[in-house]
Amino acid sequence: MARIKKVLVANRGEIAIRVMRTCKELGLATVAVYSEADRSALHTRFADEAYCVGPAASRESYLVIDNILEAAKKSGADAIHPGYGFLSENPKFVRACEKAGITFIGPPASAMDAMGEKTMARRNMIKAGVPVVPGTEAPFDNFEQARAFAGKIGFPVMLKAAGGGGGKGMRRVDRMEDLDSAWRTAKSEAMSAFGNDAVYMEKFLDQPHHIEIQVFGDMHGNVIHLNERECSAQRRNQKVVEETPSPILTPAMRAAMGEVAVKAAKAVNYVGAGTIEFLVDAHRNFYFLEMNTRLQVEHPVTEWVTGVDLVAWQIHVAQGGVLPLLEPIEPRGHSIEVRVYAEDPATNFMPSPGTIKYVRVPAGPNIRDDSGVFTGYRVPNFYDPMISKLSVWAPTRMEAILKMRRALDEYVLMGITTNLRYLRQIMLHPEFVKGEYDTGFLPREHQKLLGSEDPAVTRASMIAAAVRAHQITEKAQAHIAQAQQRSGGSSLSPWRTADRRQGSWKRG
Repeated sequence: MARIKKVLVANRGEIAIRVMRTCKELGLATVAVYSEADRSALHTRFADEAYCVGPAASRESYLVIDNILEAAKKSGADAIHPGYGFLSENPKFVRACEKAGITFIGPPASAMDAMGEKTMARRNMIKAGVPVVPGTEAPFDNFEQARAFAGKIGFPVMLKAAGGGGGKGMRRVDRMEDLDSAWRTAKSEAMSAFGNDAVYMEKFLDQPHHIEIQVFGDMHGNVIHLNERECSAQRRNQKVVEETPSPILTPAMRAAMGEVAVKAAKAVNYVGAGTIEFLVDAHRNFYFLEMNTRLQVEHPVTEWVTGVDLVAWQIHVAQGGVLPLLEPIEPRGHSIEVRVYAEDPATNFMPSPGTIKYVRVPAGPNIRDDSGVFTGYRVPNFYDPMISKLSVWAPTRMEAILKMRRALDEYVLMGITTNLRYLRQIMLHPEFVKGEYDTGFLPREHQKLLGSEDPAVTRASMIAAAVRAHQITEKAQAHIAQAQQRSGGSSLSPWRTADRRQGSWKRG
């Protein structure tokens, strides 16, 4: 296959920037796409070129295949990386890229057909002899089918979007009288997030562990696993904290789950990065839950303990390369990731869009902050409210917890409400410290995790942030004045417009 030279990242925010960083390290040119709401977003500035693909609503911009391909055509991009979310698990998009002669950096459409649609994945895993959570093998045609199946298997049940993950289109239902409203909400969320409102049902397992295995395949039939990630710290079925290694897995369990994950990936001739997700019950029995046919939000923790750049591997494999390693890697040390959201935990995690007045990210050895925001950035209300992934590495789990506590103490975001204090409370909670938490941990301990804020500390941090913001403003104004003097009275921008009418630009 021809070598990739220019990559368009069909996504936004921190994942777009993360992919572009690896591309630049590999000497590849980068192209960003953006909606009208993201015109001034950091990922559009970070790329070599950027193109507007439509209005703020994702279904009119980031989810429109023709608009993405048109941007690729204008920019001359010969490859597209989908990131996660949006079109990342859409086989129609993969086929459209192939038809346009553009390399899709991800699995083939056939693997997405087999595993990206959740009910088909369940059928394929049953056929392959992989244990699955009891549930339907196809989406429901109507609500009456859902009602009948729920009555058959008994409550509680879980309604889930067939076309995607990330907690979207997912609802736990405990009583028949709540099924109708949950059904309508799940279908609406699924359509908004994935452009597909198909919904299926699984039996809800009470307080299991949610553990996923990172798999990777190439075009030559090689598939390996890169160990597990513990993802049980969830709220609304969306992950908040992830870590590796899992505190509950023994080496024997890791080997067994890894073997099943590789078997599942090989069953569909999988290529690229993917994740096999499992639920583990109180007796340490594990069940296939679903496969994510894309890179995961929590991939940094795997990179920390394996030393692998998963995006670099994706690009290498997409060009026909053989996997750099063909044997599993023993995890080295321990890594934890937390997701920083623009939301208010005290008001049922309501999103908190607005302008960030000041941001200071933590620093130091073995601390990584993948972020798409900056001081002055306005967080829009059109997309998922996650604004940053903060991850750390240390030789032991306890050292990693202590490092994360310190990092969260240093993290300052002013102007919007965030879940930073909530994350700090998780790192202090005895159940998390012992590693004994399950998927019911966050809902069960919600009030304790809200904690209480020291007014004196809050006041001091606000004063410090205000002083720092003032210093930054004065420094910026001084630089502008100096630039104007050097240029004869006009300040020069490092950017030039390529085509204002088309909503695009290139680096000057």
